[in-house]
Amino acid sequence: MSLPPLVEPADELTIDEVRRYSRHLIIPEVGMAGQKRLKNAKVLVIGAGGLGSPALLYLAAAGVGTLGIVEFDTVDESNLQRQIIHGQSDVGKSKAQSAKDSILETNPNTNVVLHEVRLDNDNVFEIFEQYDLIVDGTDNFATRYLVNDAAVLLGKPYVWGSIFRFDGQVSVFWAEHGPCYRCLYPEPPPPGMVPSCAEGGVLGVLCASVGAAQVTEAIKLLTGIGDPSLGRLNIYEALDLNWRALKVRKDPNCAICGENPTVTELIDYESFCGAITEEAADAAVGSTISVKQLSEWIKLQENGEKDFLLIDVREPNEYEINKIPGSVLIPKADFQTGVALEKLPQDKQLVFHCKSGVRSAEVLAIAKGAGFSDAVHVGGGVVAWVDQIDPSQPSY
Repeated sequence: MSLPPLVEPADELTIDEVRRYSRHLIIPEVGMAGQKRLKNAKVLVIGAGGLGSPALLYLAAAGVGTLGIVEFDTVDESNLQRQIIHGQSDVGKSKAQSAKDSILETNPNTNVVLHEVRLDNDNVFEIFEQYDLIVDGTDNFATRYLVNDAAVLLGKPYVWGSIFRFDGQVSVFWAEHGPCYRCLYPEPPPPGMVPSCAEGGVLGVLCASVGAAQVTEAIKLLTGIGDPSLGRLNIYEALDLNWRALKVRKDPNCAICGENPTVTELIDYESFCGAITEEAADAAVGSTISVKQLSEWIKLQENGEKDFLLIDVREPNEYEINKIPGSVLIPKADFQTGVALEKLPQDKQLVFHCKSGVRSAEVLAIAKGAGFSDAVHVGGGVVAWVDQIDPSQPSY
């Protein structure tokens, strides 16, 4: 589906801009008019992480006049494997500021606007209203649904992308001309069903492939060239080096853009998506210990004053990176299938932990349901352990 250009052209290009964008200008489909539209465009990128890094750099290089960045995090060393907009000297710095520095090095003509806040119901409308197009590089479902609903309610188009391990997805959502994100995914997956990149990992270069595809879609929308991926879900499989497209139709029963919408304003997205299941949340009440408590328990166990089994429910490759001393590895999946329950000792208290405390809470609920009523889990998991107890171990 071809669409008219999203923005009007700027009045002119300077001589320096003509030189800079000459390879665009000699493409008939882009030309002077298209480049002027890019100069006049205002694009908001949500996140300066894996997808935001290549997206921001290529949008700036392409000549987009104003780039907004929504980012509240700081640069961590584990980001550098894929977040190429940041460098070693940026570790510990604001991601938004680090991204701005790299953008201006790429193209000093770009007007960079920083929104160093967590996107939420209170600020999303005010921020979105300032831009022509949104590029969504978020990595959690609550923010994805927030972005979609705000875009629909404001009539804004946005380019969506997601990545996980070796696979990526890209699409364009614009309720006025086609489907929205809820048409594709009416409900979020059950809590704990889909691991995040922090839990499951991501091939660093995958971010470049998917982020570049997002920018391609953005340029098409801004300039009115080509066929934007509205109504198409593009799936990239890096191990096969294969792109395939699935048709996505507008859902007449969609909760927000359907014929009789039930979502007419922003909702509680954390509650809608749920970080953990209700069962896990209930199980964790009164059965959560801190890493400092665990450290004390380990000392008591060494002195023969306490007996418990510390179980790491992460994946084997995570266990190889770092571990809490004395822990044994039993992945979460073994509890979900029931295989692990047969092997658990009946005469010891069970203490579960994972990376951050989400997966261990889910396993805790399974264990309590199987009769291990005194089982507990470690809030904050191995991340908190490395941060507070044993900083000599690597984090990830």
